[in-house]
Amino acid sequence: MADVFVYGTLKQGQPNHNVLLDGTNGCATFQGRGHTVEPYPLVIAGEHNIPHLLNLPGYGHCVVGEIYSVDKQMLHFLDEFEGCPDTYQRTQVRIAVLEWEGMHSTPKESPAAERTLQCFVYSTATYPPEWVHLPYHNNYDSQGTHGLRYNPRENR
Repeated sequence: MADVFVYGTLKQGQPNHNVLLDGTNGCATFQGRGHTVEPYPLVIAGEHNIPHLLNLPGYGHCVVGEIYSVDKQMLHFLDEFEGCPDTYQRTQVRIAVLEWEGMHSTPKESPAAERTLQCFVYSTATYPPEWVHLPYHNNYDSQGTHGLRYNPRENR
C-alpha cells in the first residue's frame, strides 16, 4: 500500500472522487486530511479549469487535501488517470496530518495530528510559463468563489 495526497478533483465532494470509490480501479482507503509542509503553487488552468500543483516548492501556499492508502492497482490507475508522466508527475512530498481516521493502521503506525508523513502527489513540472502568474490557492473546490468551474472529462 502507498499513501497518496489528493488536493483537487479527487477529493471528497469533487467531480472525480468517484474513481477512488470504484473497486474496479483498485482499492483506495481514506486515511485523513492534511496539508503540504512546504508551500506550493496550486493554480486552476487550461481550457477545462483543471487544478494543477506546480512543482515549485517554496512558492504559493501550504495546500490542503486528503490522504488515501492505495493498492498497486489503484496507484497504476491513478498514474494513467493523471496522465503520468506527461501531464503530471508522481513525486513524494511531506504532508502535515491535520486529522487521521486511518482504520488500517495500528496505533504505532498512526500519525497523530500535526505529525508528518511522506505521500505521493501528482504535481507538474511541465506547464506553460504563464501559469506561475495565475492566482495561487490553498484549498481547491470546483464550485469555489474563484468562478472557474471544472469541465468534467465526460463533457469534453
